[in-house]
Amino acid sequence: MTTSPIDTSSEAANFGSDRYNAQELSDSARDHLWMHFTRLSSYEHSPVPTIVRGEGAYIYDIQGRRYLDGISGLFTVQAGHGRRELAEAAGRQAAELAYFPLWSYAHPQAIQLADRLADLAPGDLNRVFFTTGGGEAVETAWKLAKQYYKLTGRPEKHKVISRYVAYHGTPQGALSITGIPAAKTMFEPLVPGAHKVPNTNIYRAPVFGDDPVAFGRWAADQIETAIIMEGPESVAAVFLEPVQNSGGCFPPPPGYFQRVREICDTYDVLLVSDETICAFGRLGPMFGADKFGYQPDMITCAKGMTSGYSPIGACLISDRLAEPFLKGTTYFPHGYTFGGHPVSSAVAMANLDLFEKEGLNQHVLDNEAAFRATLEKLTDLPIVGDVRGDGYFYGIELVKDKATKETFSDDESERLLRGFLSKALYEAGLYCRADDRGDPVVQLAPPLICGQAEFDEIEQILRAVLIEGATKI
Repeated sequence: MTTSPIDTSSEAANFGSDRYNAQELSDSARDHLWMHFTRLSSYEHSPVPTIVRGEGAYIYDIQGRRYLDGISGLFTVQAGHGRRELAEAAGRQAAELAYFPLWSYAHPQAIQLADRLADLAPGDLNRVFFTTGGGEAVETAWKLAKQYYKLTGRPEKHKVISRYVAYHGTPQGALSITGIPAAKTMFEPLVPGAHKVPNTNIYRAPVFGDDPVAFGRWAADQIETAIIMEGPESVAAVFLEPVQNSGGCFPPPPGYFQRVREICDTYDVLLVSDETICAFGRLGPMFGADKFGYQPDMITCAKGMTSGYSPIGACLISDRLAEPFLKGTTYFPHGYTFGGHPVSSAVAMANLDLFEKEGLNQHVLDNEAAFRATLEKLTDLPIVGDVRGDGYFYGIELVKDKATKETFSDDESERLLRGFLSKALYEAGLYCRADDRGDPVVQLAPPLICGQAEFDEIEQILRAVLIEGATKI
């Protein structure tokens, strides 16, 4: 039976009301807080939802209502909420050295974390450039690729290739790599040289529906076609997520990344694995590249490195790419004030300690099949067209007609996702994401500590809300 979204314990019920005035906070948020990716008009006549506490897989609002965090905050809280070990690591480090930049000086926390990430990363990814988030890590990778080719005598190699509907961040360079037109229109012109190829959404590729290997080969070959069309002498890098987030969790077909690696080697193009979401156990292994058996030249990562307890990101770079920067007066003229922040680095180390102590990577591998099987129960609903993903990272695509795979019109999607589902799921006690950057999907990425009880709760809430949602169109 689905648990009630109301937590009746006195501690939970009183936490928000004792410490905060809900009305004052909501009014202040409405007047002063510019929330991200948010229609500010949504709260003109309604209170701003305010989360005050987290514990394990659950979050609590200011009224004491409990919600299962079905998306780990934002694909981030791997070890769960309320981990005192991580909070205490932050406090200890802040008392010792709260801040120092990595501009020509180092500090022990960044050194130790870089060493640890190099040990965990596949192959020769032994150099770590710290940022404060994933978008900055992507920005770093593109800039480094451009300079690398200039230093090695191929200054014309500057273009990048990424996939349709893929999201890679909001800085101007990362946004250019992003393949979501609606996310970019308001900020054009963007950085030139970013080109797009088809993604791996086999559900929308009926010609290959019965042959994922052939589809994977076709999708990878589109990268080769794009490189040839642009001119191999002008293409620097290919940016791909192990499992593409936007559009609703597109896993790679069998052999896809092996063929991409082959193509990149043929044309001297760098393969960047954007693992802002997929790293740190989201798919099971520490890095998604290990899950699917390919060797990138760079990995960009963030989010789960600290389980969200302090902001950090990184670009992991192969020894080969670092080599030209190790000579003479050459340097990489790029950096961030808070990159490799001492507190964030210390939290990341404590977080990785938790991964080892509690076996979180193996926990995901042991339970991913049960998570998939539980979500696949929803395919008996007429509105559910596809359930796809990997590890603890799934998308459920919603359709108007299951037999034909007909999707919803823009107006219907607006009414279903924003007009009903987002609010209804939240009110039913499940915090997740209803997204139409592509076809309409519900995205799920629970904390890595979750098991069958949480899977069942997710499925039961989704079932009830989706049944009602189907009547709203």
